[in-house]
Amino acid sequence: MAVDEDAEQEFAPPKKNTPSDEDERRKKIVPGSLMKGLMRPGGGDSRPADGDQVIYHCTVRTLDGVVVESTRSELGGEGTPIRHVLGKSKMILGLLEGIPTMLKGEVAMLKMKPEMHYGEDDCPVSVSDNFPKDAELHFEIEMIDFSKVKVISEDLGVLKKVVDEGQGWESPREPYEVKAWISAKTGDGKLILSRTQGEPFFFTFGKSEVPKGLEMGMGTMTKGEKAVIYVTNQYLTKSSFMAMVEGIQEVHFQVELVHFIQVRDMLGDGRLIKRRIRDGRGDFPMDCPLQDSLLRVHYKGMLLDDDKTVFYDTKVDNNGEPLEFSSGEGLVPEGLEMCVRLMLPGELALVTCPPDYAYDKFPRPANVPEGAHIQWEIELLGFEMVKDWTGLNFRAIMEDVEKIKGTGNRLFKEGKFELAKAKYEKVLREFNHVNPQDDEEGKEFSDTRNLLHLNVAACYLKIGECRKSIEACNKVLDANPVHVKALYRRGMAYMSAGDFEEARRDFNKMTSIDKSSEPNARAALVKLKQREQEVDRKVRKQFKGLFDKKPGQIADVEINNGGEDPNPVENHEKGDQDDPDGNKEEEELHEAAAAAAPPQMGFLYQAWPTGRRFFRALGLQRCSIL
Repeated sequence: MAVDEDAEQEFAPPKKNTPSDEDERRKKIVPGSLMKGLMRPGGGDSRPADGDQVIYHCTVRTLDGVVVESTRSELGGEGTPIRHVLGKSKMILGLLEGIPTMLKGEVAMLKMKPEMHYGEDDCPVSVSDNFPKDAELHFEIEMIDFSKVKVISEDLGVLKKVVDEGQGWESPREPYEVKAWISAKTGDGKLILSRTQGEPFFFTFGKSEVPKGLEMGMGTMTKGEKAVIYVTNQYLTKSSFMAMVEGIQEVHFQVELVHFIQVRDMLGDGRLIKRRIRDGRGDFPMDCPLQDSLLRVHYKGMLLDDDKTVFYDTKVDNNGEPLEFSSGEGLVPEGLEMCVRLMLPGELALVTCPPDYAYDKFPRPANVPEGAHIQWEIELLGFEMVKDWTGLNFRAIMEDVEKIKGTGNRLFKEGKFELAKAKYEKVLREFNHVNPQDDEEGKEFSDTRNLLHLNVAACYLKIGECRKSIEACNKVLDANPVHVKALYRRGMAYMSAGDFEEARRDFNKMTSIDKSSEPNARAALVKLKQREQEVDRKVRKQFKGLFDKKPGQIADVEINNGGEDPNPVENHEKGDQDDPDGNKEEEELHEAAAAAAPPQMGFLYQAWPTGRRFFRALGLQRCSIL
């Protein structure tokens, strides 16, 4: 009978854990090689276990009472007790066995044969050459304290003991601003720093303002937590906080984490800074606003002058009503929206913003001077998620698509190509869940999807990503190889990328597919020829004289053409953001096509100079971008 695999595993004998190095060492213990004598009883009934930090004094004597070494100052030591973490620290075998038997405050004498201390074969703890490791010795141990600790550094150079638990889950990290009460003692108990009254210490994470080990330990604390952070000398880096670290072997920091503020460098250059003044509700970043969310905020705008002049306050200037806007539509300054998108509902933040992310590229209030640095105090009251298309009929979805596409078109005309592209791409992602029910809906769905891909291509072309523009056009042409507008758009992208033969092939193919596109194709080919000639002139000028010398002579090539653009083809498409159709070059092509072709719009179109722009504004021109 076949045995079920799960059942076979269930009834199989349990696998033994792989023995640790300490287990292997314990197997070498011979009865009588370690003996314990109680000198002073301890208190309580708990004893140290693996993972506990033990703090103890140790004095080693020969059997006739001669002190070999000691941690006690009166016996020649430094006065600093030993700290070990059971199961983590390297220890001699006799202490590994004897310490877990002790109570807090207990003093015991451990009599060890050589194999139980430094005479053990392959002992993990080194000792000086003059140490009597081949002799039987007495180890007097005083158990000062033991407790659970968190290991911060693998080498045990930074440990933390929690005294009082904190609140929440978040801990400070770079570049948070922190306030904390801190005092510090050396390992032998000497007080070297204290701040428990007045104002707590204030510092910024990641700025080397406090010793490295202290910062590492505080990086694991939560708000309101009290802890002792044990730091050895390799982590006691110099800082303005505590300059005296020379000669100190370890420091015990008593810390109470009062408060910390999240500070985000939004641009990575210190210009756009968001400081969280009050926590919000939820978990970051899952509960932050998404693209196209409807946001509700109160905000106060201030100039970064000496008086922090307030130029707008929704609670005063908007009749106490919050500002409502949809994210990703360019309806507020870019710096404000970037920061709000990383806030939780109920959060209060202070944002310092440079002019290029504030009002230099956005309609500027009358009382805000050009080039002004701004500070916003922002409170995110809440937000509504974007409409879910699940369960909507096709017509309702397409109406929503038209609204989003219309916003993208507006952003495109305003020159905000990245935002426009985000709108189009959002709809394309959601289209994966749309299922047309009949041929008519299927055609509308296909036409809209193609148009969105071409709009994405236009955005890529505007931001100089010619190859990505070509890829977007290919998504249309893969489904419909005779799509004239896609050929035209791809031809323009090829031309901008300098791939002239591919561009010519697309423009010629337009004419063979649709005769009515011939004027546009002809104008594009004229422009293409001009581009080729322009590049040819540049190349000839650059290499002029290279082959005019006699054999054996080398001519210098003129690399810099007097400051002219060395790559006119790739850079020609950039800019032109003032054109209402979003692409000045296409307007020029269409005007050239209209001049070269027979009149198609009647007498009014030819006789009235502004008629062309009028018809274009009505969307009656072929191959318009949007």
